[in-house]
Amino acid sequence: MKKFFQEVKADIKFKSAGPGQRLTESAGEKIPKEKPSQPAHRQPRQGPTDEAQMAAAAALARLEQKLPRARGPTSQDSIRNQVRKELGAEAAVSGILEAPGTSMVPEPKEEGSAHPVVPAVCFTCPLTGATLRKDERDACIKAAILSHFSTDPVAASIMKIHTFNKDRDRVKLGVDTIAKYLDNICLHPEEEKYRKIKLQNKVFQERINCLEGTQEFFEAIGFQKALLQVPDQEGPEEFYVLSEAALAQPQSLERHKEQLQSAEPVRASLARQRRLFRPSPLASQFDLPGDFFSLTAEEVRREQRLRSEAVERLSVLRTKAMREREERREMRRYTYTLLRVRFPDGCLLQGTFYARERVAALYGFVREALQNDWLPFELLASGGQKVCEDENLAFSECGLVPSALLTFSWDAAVLEDIKAAGTNPDSSILKPELLSAMEKLS
Repeated sequence: MKKFFQEVKADIKFKSAGPGQRLTESAGEKIPKEKPSQPAHRQPRQGPTDEAQMAAAAALARLEQKLPRARGPTSQDSIRNQVRKELGAEAAVSGILEAPGTSMVPEPKEEGSAHPVVPAVCFTCPLTGATLRKDERDACIKAAILSHFSTDPVAASIMKIHTFNKDRDRVKLGVDTIAKYLDNICLHPEEEKYRKIKLQNKVFQERINCLEGTQEFFEAIGFQKALLQVPDQEGPEEFYVLSEAALAQPQSLERHKEQLQSAEPVRASLARQRRLFRPSPLASQFDLPGDFFSLTAEEVRREQRLRSEAVERLSVLRTKAMREREERREMRRYTYTLLRVRFPDGCLLQGTFYARERVAALYGFVREALQNDWLPFELLASGGQKVCEDENLAFSECGLVPSALLTFSWDAAVLEDIKAAGTNPDSSILKPELLSAMEKLS
């Protein structure tokens, strides 16, 4: 490499030395072409060629890599600092650092409608059928369960145990312990000790008494509180004692035990809020309410952590499968999605879904709106990509969050069979009751 630079320098020095002379000429002899009155003109210095410059730059780069030098700022550092600045600015604007218990609800963008096409994410109470907002569902379900005690105290107490207590592991442990008590009674009805449960028992206190609804359950199935004398103790102890009437019906105890073990928490179901719109150029514009984007303080902290991890991954080479997996993970942070299906006549069917629901839920939603629900059909996403019903994919995995517009079309093979039979498919695809409630998308 040094020899190369020496040759380049020698070439430059030779070209800038001016005209040469013969060895036979004396040093003081003048060149015939030059005028004696004028000094020798020095030629301008010429730089190296493009090829030489490229080779020199590559050589210098290799030399610099071998030499130890101080670590300067890298592109990863600048990206990390930029992300930190953006996170700090977002936190200062939203106030999440000062009030970690609040939720962040960004303002929806106004892209074409003055009012959101969905006022809010709503739910349906399974006990009353009432439509509830997100912040009303828990209070309404609790009130409905408490009011159910007047008609069916056993079922109400079971619902209270599974719904009011959020720790599922603790609920399972308590339910299994209660089932063990009832099994002992049914297997040994003549044993008096199994019909009594000491309330101050350590197992009872740690597994059962700590759960809401267990007291109501014991009383509903026939247990009564009583003060009984305990051997080797001065004062009486409080017990749950099974009544004679309940003991005479062991099949009822077995049925109540099975109900308790098979029960699930009472949860409000997501209201589809089905709406039908007339053909509109605003079909692909979604003005979503804040419920679709609201984040709790814990979700905000998790989002900051994920962004920091994303910065670290920028300098790592990733395969296509790794990038697709990260994109699907990014989609999972949405809870709900608003979907529209455009029919051949331009009408738009709209519904709200969980982002984790499967594509089959959308097919069932559309099938309920069809006059001929037995005919097979297809749903196409943007770009003509077919969304298959039997792939068992979630909306988040298909990229259909937080909103998407799909196109309805009849199955091509079925249409060919209908035309071959000499008939045409019904021009009216949707049910009349839906068409009568059609709205304008504005």
